[in-house]
Amino acid sequence: MTAALNGGRRRAELETLTDVDVLVIGGGITGVGTALDAATRGLRVALVEAHDLAFGTSRWSSKLVHGGLRYLASGRVGVARESAVERHILMTRTAPHLIRALPQVVPLLPGVEHRGLIRAGFLAGDALRATARTPASLLPRSRRVDAAATRALTPAVSASGLDGGLVAHDGQLVDDARLVVTIARTAAEHGAIVLTRVKASDVTGTSATLTDTLTGESRAIRAKAVVNATGVWAGEVDHSIRLRPSRGTHLVFDAATFGHPRGALTVPVPGSISRFVFALPQQLGRVILGLTDEDAPGPIPDEPKPTEKEIDFLLATINTALDRELTRDDIRGAFAGLRPLIESDGNTADLSRRHAVLESPQGVITVVGGKLTTYRRMAQDAIDAAIRLRGLVATPCRTRDVPLIGAGGASTQGLPASLVARHGRAARAVIDAATVERPLDDIAEGIDVTRAEVEFAATHEGALDVDDVLHRRTRIGLVAADADRARAAVAAILGS
Repeated sequence: MTAALNGGRRRAELETLTDVDVLVIGGGITGVGTALDAATRGLRVALVEAHDLAFGTSRWSSKLVHGGLRYLASGRVGVARESAVERHILMTRTAPHLIRALPQVVPLLPGVEHRGLIRAGFLAGDALRATARTPASLLPRSRRVDAAATRALTPAVSASGLDGGLVAHDGQLVDDARLVVTIARTAAEHGAIVLTRVKASDVTGTSATLTDTLTGESRAIRAKAVVNATGVWAGEVDHSIRLRPSRGTHLVFDAATFGHPRGALTVPVPGSISRFVFALPQQLGRVILGLTDEDAPGPIPDEPKPTEKEIDFLLATINTALDRELTRDDIRGAFAGLRPLIESDGNTADLSRRHAVLESPQGVITVVGGKLTTYRRMAQDAIDAAIRLRGLVATPCRTRDVPLIGAGGASTQGLPASLVARHGRAARAVIDAATVERPLDDIAEGIDVTRAEVEFAATHEGALDVDDVLHRRTRIGLVAADADRARAAVAAILGS
């Protein structure tokens, strides 16, 4: 099967859609992972998403592939080890082209508490890495560095009283939404039907009504198993699910504001031994600052918004470690995401990130909880449950060893580094498929997304409109002013 997702394929597959083995509802990281797992086991699978791929929480993360260190601080050894193993799989087998090792730097400033605990935690992280068999050549061992090395990695850190820094490494995605799109394309290559702008309603364990939100047309579909992978919206599909969403907020800055860092400035939150605020270098010349962990009760919005309190908290915390105090005038953008935490007692920061696979009284199989790093294991457990509960005939899970598109392919020599970072060894295919004029030109001045990538988003990555390109196939939209500058050129290439 071809991996190309586009409007034409969407229309054809929606028109000819018949009953399937597995219907997956939700086009975030868990949903596309579940579709890939099912397709690679030989099952007939269709995925439907009411909006676009990576529309919800999956594009609002810190873009980190965590090794589970923070979970050790609260004694969740199993969750920590699972995270380290899944990070290893991503970085060595399935998506090495989309992840890099990122130094995380804790500056040893006069106000930094619990230095011994932080160092012990980093050593425990080394043990997790070794247990997962991730080589130190890929994720270097933690170490202490002097003040000069600390400022070389994180130039904006305060020099006053700086006594060096503690450095550990974790995995960083070039982009979370790109990982989702790449998994969706890989699933399509293995035979999965992937349909965006299709809403599921009247969902049971064996059926659903699907409505094309572009035309308003509806049709019924039957499936041997229905998997609800809608994240924070899981309770709207399966009313027996009880979630306690937590909001994580990030602020977006120019990288120049932080001196173009090569590492993540990592500042402990006062009074906590497991929470940090991170200033993380990103693509497109940005740094994102996060992360909050606040209760978010009530209706689930399509796009959560940061609160004034969260913005103040992030600025106040990072400013304890900087040479120059940041203000709101330095902020270029902001975003927030909701984590689909399973309801239980306690603060959201203390709730388990372990996922659960649950069967509703109507027979819907819901996979919920967890985190981006462990999406593959969540998907495996969901399809294992579908096979067990519905008697499906399928091969064992293969996704530990299925490389995502771009992990292999043609030489990338001579291509822009930013293009290769986003597409891996599939970057050559992006250029070869281009029909647009000046394919290697930037879409707008100072935005290193090529015109070929914008066209490819529509012809191969399922983007149906300008916002899909600006906000999910690229991350130009993280800064509204950048989106405004690029919008007309994107629209011209899409013919809209």
